[in-house]
Amino acid sequence: MKIAVDAMGGDLAPREIVRGAVAAAGEGSAEIILVGDQRRLEEELALLHPTGRIEIYHTDQVITMDEQPALGLRRKREASIVVATRLVKEGRAQAVVSAGSTGAQMAAALLILGRNGKIQRPAIATPIPSLKGPKLLLDAGANVDCRPEHLYEFALMGNLYAARVMGIPNPRVGLLNIGTEACKGNEQTLGAYNLLKRAPLNFIGNVEAREIFFGETDVIVCDGFVGNAILKFGEGLGQALFAMINREVNKSLRTRIGAALLLPALRGLKKQVDYTEYGGAPLLGVQGISIICHGSSNARAIKNAIKAAVSCINQDLVKALGDLPGASEEGMVKGCQQSN
Repeated sequence: MKIAVDAMGGDLAPREIVRGAVAAAGEGSAEIILVGDQRRLEEELALLHPTGRIEIYHTDQVITMDEQPALGLRRKREASIVVATRLVKEGRAQAVVSAGSTGAQMAAALLILGRNGKIQRPAIATPIPSLKGPKLLLDAGANVDCRPEHLYEFALMGNLYAARVMGIPNPRVGLLNIGTEACKGNEQTLGAYNLLKRAPLNFIGNVEAREIFFGETDVIVCDGFVGNAILKFGEGLGQALFAMINREVNKSLRTRIGAALLLPALRGLKKQVDYTEYGGAPLLGVQGISIICHGSSNARAIKNAIKAAVSCINQDLVKALGDLPGASEEGMVKGCQQSN
């Protein structure tokens, strides 16, 4: 299989992107098509002497983080993320991986690949660490305004991904809310609750944000506005906690000695919350595999994102998602409205 990698997208592109791609190819994860400036990519490859199969597809256009995604796609039809996505559409690659503009990647996926099956709104499904193993949060930012039926579809897609790709048997699905009672929430979550309680899922009801890290839920469903805010808050909190620990450790010789003894445990803790361990988040609901990476992804994150893409391909995820029932059927939506 071949993975198209947007080699020019991301804060550390192209060096870290190329290093991650070479590492994945060297481990036999997949064959790689690096999409970007050929001269710069060849310079990076010359430093690494790759043992796996690497191709280069030249383009010198890039959609930057500060460009408006739709406008960037219109003006730069040969931008690296556009070309990489087009390779998937044409069947020359089976997945695209990018650490560039998330908006541009989503727009390219929707316009070039199209929606999958009956899914109305694709969603970003982000693995997040917890005390009870990785959880799946979706949507993490693709849709800021959602109707109840969109959250229903997110739950179906997240359930399938957690079971097939993450290997969680009969995933427990929860609806993120301000309380666990069925009567809590706004019009959106109340409607989604009524849909989900009749869905073919292991739906455990409403969950509060604190349960993401401590609770029994495997898949947490919310709209993209809430999901992205939670994701960014968690990332900032993790960074702040490690900064606080580092500050306290360096206060005296005694604390530095104590920290030295705790170093193996601290390294294990850091590994558990390190986003590079998960690589990237799939954009579920489009007619192809599109893995969205953190903008500051290093080589390890890119390598793991490519592995995530390979797992999606091996599990025939696109076909499985395309077979899911939609929530837009008149009977389902009418039942939700009557329950309200």
